[in-house]
Formats: sequence, structure tokens, C-alpha cells
Amino acid sequence: MTPRKPHPSSFDLTNVEWTVSRHSGGGGNCVRVAVIDGYVLLGDSQTPNREPHVFTPAEAKAWLLGAKEGDFDFLLNL
Repeated sequence: MTPRKPHPSSFDLTNVEWTVSRHSGGGGNCVRVAVIDGYVLLGDSQTPNREPHVFTPAEAKAWLLGAKEGDFDFLLNL
């Protein structure tokens, strides 16, 4: 059985160091990412008080490798 991921509210996010893309242009139009307690958090830079999405390292790795290999390039045309 796969263990359940923790709810975002279970993390203390007060001192989390978020990373944003260099491609965001500084306009708050980007996704931010952080790692805490071995989980990858994806947050909304425009709404920083919104709870982030929580991913396991395996989930984050699968997405990142897919992005690097062009699986999501259709998003570049939005």
C-alpha cells in the first residue's frame, strides 16, 4: 500500500525558501517550488497564501523528466 502524502497544511511554510523560474520576468506570473521534509511543493507565486500542491520525489522527477523530453511542449503555445 502506498503511504498517503501529507496535506499541505501539515507543513510549516514560514521559513521555506521558494525557487521561481528565471523565465517568470519578475511579474509574479510563475510557479514556485520548494522541498520540505522530502516532499516537493508547487505553489502559486501570485497567491502565496494558497496551499501548495504536494508531490513525492518520484512524482516530481517523472514530471520534470517528461518536461525535459518535450512531453508538455504543447503548453508553450498557450
